[in-house]
Amino acid sequence: MLTYFLVFLLGAAPGFEVLVAVPLGVLRGLSPVTASLIGFAGNASTIIIEVIIFQKLKTWWDHKKKRDVSLSSKRTARAGAIWRQFGVPGLALVGPILIGSHLAAFLALAFGSSKIQATVWLLLSLAIWSIAFAVLAVLGIDIFSSVSQKLF
Repeated sequence: MLTYFLVFLLGAAPGFEVLVAVPLGVLRGLSPVTASLIGFAGNASTIIIEVIIFQKLKTWWDHKKKRDVSLSSKRTARAGAIWRQFGVPGLALVGPILIGSHLAAFLALAFGSSKIQATVWLLLSLAIWSIAFAVLAVLGIDIFSSVSQKLF
């Protein structure tokens, strides 16, 4: 039960997300399908919450500051370049690897994507990455097992 909870929490935590949660779940003995589903659920829950409250926070921020908010960092510049070239699908699909899914969601919305479009693409991306990292974790475990058996 603790493993399920940890995988869900790591999936929900920015910076860890499905990239860490799913392989950790597999390493802790969960089936790849279970680890993928729980990691995805954790990550997706925070993305959905972020999308829901984004507009209210943006309205509050714009009203409070009375100016256009500009984010300037390497990560934001990289996300902007991806956005200009590939739009929401590109940002959603590579965002979890390059900048994190939470920042990708925020930036997709800040760059003008609709809530529905951002949510659909980000959840699709999370599903793909959850499966990919479960497969990679299983392959890594199998490779490690076969190498350790040969060495010992």
